[in-house]
Amino acid sequence: MDIYNDIACLKGVGPKTTDILKKCCVFNILDLLLYFPRDYDVISSCGSLSDEKNVGKVIINCRVIKIDKDVRTKNGKVISTVVFDDGSSLFKGKWFNQPYMKNYFKVNCDYTIMGKLQEFRGDTSIINPTIVKGKASMESKEKIIPKYPLKSGITNGLIMKLIDQVLKDIVIEENLPEWITNKYKLCSLDKAVRVIHNPSNLEELNQAKRRLKFQELFTYSLKILMLKAYFNNNKKGIAFKINNELKELKDRLPYALTNAQNRVIREILIDQKKENPMNRLVQGDVGSGKTIVALIAAFNVIKNGYQAVIMAPTEILANQHYLEAERLFSDFNVKVKLLCGSTTQKNKEQIKEDLREGNIDLIIGTHALIEDNVEFKNIGIVVTDEQHRFGVMQRSKLTNKGKNLDTLVMTATPIPRTLSLYLYGDLDVSIIDELPPGRQKIETHYIKEDLKYKAYNFAVEEIKKGRQVYVVCPLVEENEELDLSSVENLYNELKSEYFMDIPVDILHGKMPPKAKDEIMSRFKDGETKVIISTTVIEVGINVPNATLMIIENAERFGLAQLHQLRGRVGRGKHKSYCILVANIKNDIIRKRMEIMKSSNDGFFIAEQDLKIRGAGEIFGFRQHGEGGLILSDVVEDIGILKAANLEAKKLIESNSEIDIKIKNEIFRKIEQNSKFICFN
Repeated sequence: MDIYNDIACLKGVGPKTTDILKKCCVFNILDLLLYFPRDYDVISSCGSLSDEKNVGKVIINCRVIKIDKDVRTKNGKVISTVVFDDGSSLFKGKWFNQPYMKNYFKVNCDYTIMGKLQEFRGDTSIINPTIVKGKASMESKEKIIPKYPLKSGITNGLIMKLIDQVLKDIVIEENLPEWITNKYKLCSLDKAVRVIHNPSNLEELNQAKRRLKFQELFTYSLKILMLKAYFNNNKKGIAFKINNELKELKDRLPYALTNAQNRVIREILIDQKKENPMNRLVQGDVGSGKTIVALIAAFNVIKNGYQAVIMAPTEILANQHYLEAERLFSDFNVKVKLLCGSTTQKNKEQIKEDLREGNIDLIIGTHALIEDNVEFKNIGIVVTDEQHRFGVMQRSKLTNKGKNLDTLVMTATPIPRTLSLYLYGDLDVSIIDELPPGRQKIETHYIKEDLKYKAYNFAVEEIKKGRQVYVVCPLVEENEELDLSSVENLYNELKSEYFMDIPVDILHGKMPPKAKDEIMSRFKDGETKVIISTTVIEVGINVPNATLMIIENAERFGLAQLHQLRGRVGRGKHKSYCILVANIKNDIIRKRMEIMKSSNDGFFIAEQDLKIRGAGEIFGFRQHGEGGLILSDVVEDIGILKAANLEAKKLIESNSEIDIKIKNEIFRKIEQNSKFICFN
């Protein structure tokens, strides 16, 4: 069986099942093998329920003794019961509101069933049991059942059946060098794939996961290292000269640049002088002054006779960049235009024509920039702001509008310095780790939920002084399970108790972009005094008059995201505050709140979050999907990532026959796909 055969070649996969599997992104045999379980049920195998002391899921061989009549309870539930014999004792199988289930059983017939064991008033029952085909093996004390991500029309049983069919007819070839598998004591690739789908025990499952995670992260590291080499060897880029007007531009700035800003600008200008295209990430904490760095980089490209593009995630942010560029370049004969979704059709057509003719030097905008009919005469640099908010394909559509142009990506998401070396191996990383003078240190406090009235009384006092306030809560709609405040409920509560005669707006992600921008504009203009919002205000607006950020349910946010939110205040001359309202139910939450209280350094906070939580919370977003990773999490599996990255570097330098073969295969794929894939 060829792993690239269409999934329809499998027995039992007709046209309807094929279509549903394709919705799960399973197109061929390889996709099916890589359709890993999302979780596992660990089930005890037992010979007799009388010997089973633990309440939990069990699997057992038994015989049907009796099928009882259904019973209807006072609250309308239908209880169906079948009496079983496991050879030494009787027990009941019970289903709630599933009367059809008893029809699958016949008296005096043997079955293997699986379900949750329950003891109630001395009566032993298995709740909602299901039939397991084949006899349960009594050799193992536990059975591990994979649970796959499912869509309508696909059952867990079907996925298991198809994978079992494939694994009976295939041998998976090893593709890691032997010196790596020996060094890290990794099981074979064939065994890892078989075990991940059908583990015998937890130890074996953990070994398989470790092997497959190493495989993923090794390939990930190898790709980005080879990609960097590919870019460095590509001499077809534009070598920009350092323009004399740069010094005049810097001298005219109304403020002095920080040492960190000057260092990063030097690194960018050195890149621009090279013949190979720049591919650089600028990390800067909230308010560190990334925008001016990007504008200076764009200015040098423009003065070399090329066009520049800056793409931002929201219209408000794009407009802020536009206004700053207009002020900065007003005396330097630089033509700047803004292109957003709200730009009138007439203006859009004129802007697009001017871009094609080369009459615009710098275009700033949102997703509108990636439309197919946006064309450039001679684009030289693309800057994407808050790069994690744009999908890979969106960024690649923009960079592919030119040929071997310079790429600059900016993010305010603090990533620990050690981690960024592995995450962005294909990018040169610059860090602005110094705040400009005049930025206010934000005084941060945390309080328990029952004391939050103090925060809102303080908010009223700030508003009386002429200031403005942000209030952030995690959800749009009430979630009873988590008992979190919704935007609507919080608005009603605060309006009736604290902000009766104060202009308040609601803001959340379900609103159309135009409505969001109008609300944010009203707040920026001072018409609205309070915004009650979800995390959509994490990035985007600069309101110097806003001095207080109140965050509800602060324990539900990652520290990096709390830091991002806090950065919305402290942008003017007035003292600013952040109050975290949290359910402090354990020492870990208290420790996290203490870190926020004691530090305003986003990179330090990210390092601490990594130590405490060790998961994707550090970003406030998951890496899965965009990086093509299936099992691994680049933060959670940092230890494996470090080892895999180390071995990938050794392989790059190796000249053995098998290592060269691996490198050539990956390099071939990079060359084939480099035009269509954005690697930053």
